[in-house]
This record gives sequence, structure tokens and C-alpha cells, in this order.
Amino acid sequence: MRLIADYHTHTIYSHGKGTIRDNVEAALKKGLKEIAICDHGPGHFLYGVKREKLFKMREEIDQLNAEYRNKGIKILLGVEANLIGYDGTIDVDDEVIKILDLLLLGFHYGAIPKSIREYMLLNVANPLSKALSFMGKWIERKNTEAIIKALEKYPIDLITHPGDKARLDIRKVAEVASKKGVALEINAKHKELSVESLRMLLDTKVEFLINSDAHSPQEVGQVDKSIKRAMEAKIPIHRIRNLEEN
Repeated sequence: MRLIADYHTHTIYSHGKGTIRDNVEAALKKGLKEIAICDHGPGHFLYGVKREKLFKMREEIDQLNAEYRNKGIKILLGVEANLIGYDGTIDVDDEVIKILDLLLLGFHYGAIPKSIREYMLLNVANPLSKALSFMGKWIERKNTEAIIKALEKYPIDLITHPGDKARLDIRKVAEVASKKGVALEINAKHKELSVESLRMLLDTKVEFLINSDAHSPQEVGQVDKSIKRAMEAKIPIHRIRNLEEN
């Protein structure tokens, strides 16, 4: 199996260690045909890219696409948006969405929520539920409802590391995602989606993307462990959008 695109990489615009050009050059060396720059949405307290910088990134990527046009690689601008409300609200507005090529969505601790209630659910109840089992099903239901509401509200392309930061009913999420044409991510840095979780989704129609979640240029395209997980779970290659046979 061969990765042909990496749709989740970070740069110095958030908390990555390389520039957009650095990531593009790394992708070229790996033989990738596409790379997406998807820094954290502006609602993340520590790592969020400033909203105005997203428009600067759009200009930079447009210039790089013109420069690299004949080198066989396409560069996409995305954002890894943060869920900030249990009504499905994310930290990216319509004006920003218009300039994006990809919209990613994930749960992240450190996202600034809409209210104190949302803060307690996102940043307190979720970590606590890992230690207090009686909270598990309740917070799983709340998280699942929030993700589904976000899928209804926004043109999301990918749910990043689903189930890793916050409990989800992964089958329910997958069923809605498949109807919306939204992919689930098999992330090289996070344990979810795990082999066990992937096996639970074999009889759904949801599709997947395998991404590096690179935070340095050296990590771009490094997804061998994720491919191994997908193969162990027996996910058909036609359901993984950015893999092809060697």
C-alpha cells in the first residue's frame, strides 16, 4: 500500500516546527501528490492559529501552488477546527470556511468553549470519565450528539482522531458521516481509531483517510503504523481515500 496524500499536517502557524514550504518539500520527497496544511482553529487557547493569519496562509499556499505547479504536487489549505459548543458550534466562521479547501473537526482539550457549561463538559467531564466509569455512557452520548450536530451545521470533510480525546459512539458517528460524505481519520499519532474500533465499522459504509498529523516536516507522510492498523482490521483499500496499491 502507498500513501498518495497527507491531509493533516501542522506548521509554525500553530505549534508545528516547519513552514508550509518545509512540509511541501517533505511531501515531495515522499512522493505524495497532495498535502494539506491544517493548523488548529483559532479557538484553541494554546495552539490556535490567529484568524487573520488564515487569510495570509491562503495567499502563501496560492503562491506555492503556482511555484510547484509543474512538480506534481497540490497544496491545500485546511483547518483542524475545534468543537466549542455542544450545539455543534466550531471555532471557524463562514468567511474563513469560504477560503478553505478542507475543513477538519476534532475534540481538543484547550479549546475555548462558548460557556462555563461547555467548558465543564469539554475539559472536565471528558478527562474525568476516563477515571470514573459511571460517567462514561453519559458523556459519550453528549459528545456523539455534539459531533453529529456539527456535521449537520458545517461542510466538514474529516473528523480527526475520532474517539481519542473524547468518548464517542463511533458507529453512530460513522453512520452519519457516511451519509454526509465525511471521512474518519486513522491518525498516525493517536490510538483512535484503533484496530478494535475499525473492526466495529467494517459493516458501515464510512470511508477513511490515513494521515500523519505531522508536527514537523520529518513526520509528513509517516503513516506506516496507521496502514498496519487498517490492514489488521481488514479495511478494504477502496474505503481509504488516500491509499493506492503499489
